[in-house]
Amino acid sequence: MRKLIVSTFLTLDGVMQAPGGPEEDDSGGFAHGGWSVNYWDDLMGEVKSEEFNVPFDMLLGRRSYEILGAYWPNAPEDAGGKPLNDATKYVCSRSHPSLDWTPALLLEGDAAEGVAALKENDDGPELQVHGSGNLAQTLIHYGLVDEYRLWVFPLVLGSGKRLFADGTIPAGLKLIDSKVSTTGVFMGTYEPAGEVVTGSFG
Repeated sequence: MRKLIVSTFLTLDGVMQAPGGPEEDDSGGFAHGGWSVNYWDDLMGEVKSEEFNVPFDMLLGRRSYEILGAYWPNAPEDAGGKPLNDATKYVCSRSHPSLDWTPALLLEGDAAEGVAALKENDDGPELQVHGSGNLAQTLIHYGLVDEYRLWVFPLVLGSGKRLFADGTIPAGLKLIDSKVSTTGVFMGTYEPAGEVVTGSFG
């Protein structure tokens, strides 16, 4: 079975919307686009390069596909976009977007069913989800995520799209790797760890 990884930048209060630039996603009147940019350091670049240094395909919602596809095909070579441009992009959408950022395939119909079928294919590389908040929430809801790579930045925004939004099913996570950048970004890798176990100090 193919491994499915959700890789996301988050603020301390869980916002994942538009980390890379002011025009990335201003839906809902979001005014803080580009909040992650000034925290970047060499270690973060190394960790991200390692993530893209293995065979992978991408699993994206329509909006994230269009945002990334507007930038990476024309990005400078030293920006590191070759692995993203070379990866097969599976796009989950009920509409029929123009798939100009190739190679790309449309997953029509029910996203959870389509992704579950895709995971069953043992012949492909791991599936990485970048951005795509609505899609990620669907995958989380149906228990399709095998690993989370969550980079938590030291700021709060108070509003914006969140990875773990209201209605997320309670679940435990196990930390399997962590690093901290010189700018205070916590890079944690987690695996699902079953149901939440409660207790009492009393």
